[in-house]
Amino acid sequence: MRLKKSRVKAFTLLECLVALLVISGSLLVFDGLSRYLAKDITHQRTTKEKDWLVFTEQLRQELDRSQFVKVENDRLYVKKEGQELAFGKSRADDFRKTNWSNQGYQPMLQGLYSATMSLDSGLVRIDFIFEDKMERSFIYAMEETR
Repeated sequence: MRLKKSRVKAFTLLECLVALLVISGSLLVFDGLSRYLAKDITHQRTTKEKDWLVFTEQLRQELDRSQFVKVENDRLYVKKEGQELAFGKSRADDFRKTNWSNQGYQPMLQGLYSATMSLDSGLVRIDFIFEDKMERSFIYAMEETR
């Protein structure tokens, strides 16, 4: 009786080590990218810069087509397309757009500690202090209602 020798195809030890090296390298790259993405998302959530830029553009658009009436009690009163609108900080922590009797609710900026307004030579200045102590100012040239 003769024993038949058969050769089974299989991976060599070297091929297994190369495959493990490729897999571990891929996992390390994936882990690094995941950590970077998590840090970036956390930074985007905590920064107010993007919210500030969106707010300033939105407020400019609102004020572009409106007529100035007055600044009183840290509120800006304007008329726009027959509507009487007021902009100012609410009792909560946001800056809102309402009508003159404070009805309606449209928050424009959140996380505020204070917002003070002043009028000087047709320039409306709004100074914002956020809860995280960041300070910003918004200055806009208004034309008075005739």
